[in-house]
Amino acid sequence: MQQLANTAQAEAWNGYEGAQWARSQERWDAINDGFNQPLLDAAAITGTDTVLDIGCGAGRTTRLAARRAGLGRALGLDLSGPMLDKARESAVREGVANVSFVQGDAQVHPLESEAFDAVISRYGMTFFSDPVAAFTNLHRALRPGGRLAFICAAEAEANEWLAALASLDGLLPLGGFGKPGGPGMFSLTDPGRIRDLLTTSGFDKVDVRRIEAAGKWGTDAMDAAAFLLDSGPGRHLLDQVTPPEQDAARQALTAALRRHESDGHESDGNGGVWLRSSSWLVTAVRGGAALR
Repeated sequence: MQQLANTAQAEAWNGYEGAQWARSQERWDAINDGFNQPLLDAAAITGTDTVLDIGCGAGRTTRLAARRAGLGRALGLDLSGPMLDKARESAVREGVANVSFVQGDAQVHPLESEAFDAVISRYGMTFFSDPVAAFTNLHRALRPGGRLAFICAAEAEANEWLAALASLDGLLPLGGFGKPGGPGMFSLTDPGRIRDLLTTSGFDKVDVRRIEAAGKWGTDAMDAAAFLLDSGPGRHLLDQVTPPEQDAARQALTAALRRHESDGHESDGNGGVWLRSSSWLVTAVRGGAALR
């Protein structure tokens, strides 16, 4: 029987949020894929490693980790049943055999002790209702000398997509959107808090450094604005206003995103709307000598 402590997040990610992310996974990967290589390089995954991916969602980073650990394996853990269904389908389609996925709450899931060489996450560590419980559980699951590496959002104002939404002040009830707090995407914007949480949970050699990457949010400004407001992080804001106000917000956001349109990009010759995201790359180790 599945153990749950983070019940509010489990409800969200098995409801609309999880279904929407599963439907839009290719779009989210286009937005976030610029962080994949820094994350996997920081985790120093070798060909025989056993890797755990936390908040793996539809499994993009899990499959990439499995490819690096060709003689090892990768396990993705997530609360969301719809996203894990997508992850399993993608693994079969891509022929990645050394990967598996399990539904569970990282705060309490009975992970095998000292079973993993590396724990990774791309934006999956910020949704814990009890971060110390989660990180302590992950520390226990790592072998001595094992590596932790994860990406989490830096301060909201350093992200161009949020700056674009902020331009709608007066049209949408922005309120505390993007403010630190948790659980949520901006719960770990303070490097000092990250260091304290990991140190309290038993990790050594904690390092937090800023990295940035551009992500493709849409084929043009109208497409990107529609995604941000109708399916993406602005959806909850749009739900709080009338249809005429919604239309005004879409028009204003489309205009704000025009300057980000390009005919081509170094990462994608098809052009589109590229917005820069600023994140923390966090690394730490479980103390003690490695077992291998």
